[in-house]
Amino acid sequence: MALPPPASASRPAWGVLAVVVITLLAACSLLALGALGVFVWRGARSASPTVSPVAAPPTWWQPSGAISWQWQLSDGPIDQSFAVEMYDIDLFDNEAAVVAALQAQGRHVVCYVSVGSWEDWRPDQAQFPAAVIGNDYAGWAGEKWLDIRQIDLLAPVLRARLDQCQAKGFDGLEPDNIDGYTNDTGFPLTYADQLAFNRWLAAEAHQRGLSIGLKNDADQVPDLLADFDWALTEDCFDEGWCEQMLPFIEAGKPVFAAEYTDTGLTLDDFCPPAAAWGLSAILKQRDLDAWRAACP
Repeated sequence: MALPPPASASRPAWGVLAVVVITLLAACSLLALGALGVFVWRGARSASPTVSPVAAPPTWWQPSGAISWQWQLSDGPIDQSFAVEMYDIDLFDNEAAVVAALQAQGRHVVCYVSVGSWEDWRPDQAQFPAAVIGNDYAGWAGEKWLDIRQIDLLAPVLRARLDQCQAKGFDGLEPDNIDGYTNDTGFPLTYADQLAFNRWLAAEAHQRGLSIGLKNDADQVPDLLADFDWALTEDCFDEGWCEQMLPFIEAGKPVFAAEYTDTGLTLDDFCPPAAAWGLSAILKQRDLDAWRAACP
């Protein structure tokens, strides 16, 4: 019977095994720590603040050059038969279906809104605070001037109108009566007051993706050219101030010029200079019904 090896002889084998196990455990620990380090490093990188995408600024119709147009604010349903590039029609009197029908024919459609006067026939007339309603607008029954200095009081009503213009799908805005500082409004309006209001209005229109035109207000053209996309004039040939609008033409922005039959002017009177200056001129009845005569 063989004798078992001495106890001292078995110790080296167990010692080697222990060393191997300890080495393996140490290696696994190092691998684990390395993986943890990678995880922590990656986590730190992913936890760094991310830059939120910047919303693209709204875009709007920005016409250029001479553009054919029609302007109808009365006389019932819009006559859609004119082969023109732009229609200017009343915000309240026309529904979204009219706008869409015109656009389906390739027209751009602008909504007419009086922003500088109160009109007693409008559906939102009761929403204007009494404090902003001033003198009668001479020649137009039921219309009064507004105190455009008080933008905080006017803003809720006017913003609602611009929202409606946007919701109906209009491409742009024709804001009427934005030269109150030159009229007897009942308020001590200044050039600076009008400038501030008109710039506020242009910014509100652009925020809604609406193009906006400078209506008359020739004296402020140098200051407002950058804020407005086009211009619209009444009687500038009859009254002799069309040249004040030429900065728009020079900037590539159209000027829509309307002359009226009640002044006695004919197409022969104003079409030649309109063509020379690049104005888009038409002849209209003063009540702005569907009738229209245009320069060739």
